[in-house]
Amino acid sequence: MKRKSGQNPDITRNWKPATLAVRGGTARSEYGETSEALFLTSGYCYDRAEDAAARFAGEQTGMTYSRLQNPTVEMLEQRIALLEGAEACRATATGMAAMTAALLCQLSAGDHVVAAKAAFGSCRWLVDTLLPKFGIATTTIDGRDTAAWEAAIKPNTKVFFFETPANPTMDVVDIAAVCAIAKARGITTVVDNAFASPALQRPMEYGADVVAYSATKMMDGQGRVLAGAICGTRDWIDSVLLPFHRNTGPTLSAFNAWVVLKGLETLDLRIRRQSENALKVARFLEGRLSKVNYPGLESHPQHKLAMRQMEAAGPIFSLYVGGGRAEAHGLLNALELVDISNNIGDSRSLMTHPASTTHYGMAEEARLEVGITEDMLRLNVGLEDPNDVIADFDQALRAIGR
Repeated sequence: MKRKSGQNPDITRNWKPATLAVRGGTARSEYGETSEALFLTSGYCYDRAEDAAARFAGEQTGMTYSRLQNPTVEMLEQRIALLEGAEACRATATGMAAMTAALLCQLSAGDHVVAAKAAFGSCRWLVDTLLPKFGIATTTIDGRDTAAWEAAIKPNTKVFFFETPANPTMDVVDIAAVCAIAKARGITTVVDNAFASPALQRPMEYGADVVAYSATKMMDGQGRVLAGAICGTRDWIDSVLLPFHRNTGPTLSAFNAWVVLKGLETLDLRIRRQSENALKVARFLEGRLSKVNYPGLESHPQHKLAMRQMEAAGPIFSLYVGGGRAEAHGLLNALELVDISNNIGDSRSLMTHPASTTHYGMAEEARLEVGITEDMLRLNVGLEDPNDVIADFDQALRAIGR
């Protein structure tokens, strides 16, 4: 069985991404199961007391405790690392656990972080509230402006942090250019790649040091479980992240890891079809509304950059209804097929009002600064027939007089 193991680098190095998504990281037990085994255990036993001591000392391979290692979680970590093109990966309980750990594990009081202004609301809270609380200075900039990254550097700058495309404005950061600036100054780049997934964009190919995910989104892709992941070099994962992860415990459950493993098997199929569907829906809405932010549209100001970095534009975009919150809520309430939900990456079409949900915790001034107005809506286009989604928007827009 070991000969066909998805953990054998002599075999996996020749596999394409779609194959890695199905088989990467798989290790079969003595039973030879086809689907990955689910190991629901918190602890492990040892034949001898000396074996336990050797494992804790790092002198013997093997599991010690599921806060650190679990066979099912380890398979997921190896699969994500292979898809990302990373040396190693650690899975976490949620996407925000991944973002928090990726930052805090390498920062101390007196350090400085430069972050893009356009970001998920909880990521902005990390930058605006949590890090300063512990004496870590932060500067937020327009991530689209490459020169702004260099201008914001201070002698104590340790990390660049950004997501691309950004949530929910769909701002696109030039990954290669920003990472080159960081590398020249010894700064670590942490990229949130949740909107694209490694199926569409691999930031490490453009020089990123650390890539973090909410695996809840595209990787699971069916709205079932919460999960996160952090990818990097083996040395960074083991020497920088692991001590933080071991002692703070943002651990992913074995069951959730197993569900995400199943989701990864269809990731490539789902996200490419959803990208096709999203483009059709975005083109329809562009003809009815004042503004649609989708990198797949030629009208997006960074369309060429997005298509250079991404294999497709993904399933998510934002749009402006006009008329403020009442008009935006009116459109949401008139939809018959598309669900009102703050989740994304799901196989179902979902839409939310960021100003009152995902970015509610941001100060109004900060929201407006990045373009999150009261008439903005964020849409995740699913796997339904796109013509049905378009028909739903057509009737909903007519219901509000559009």
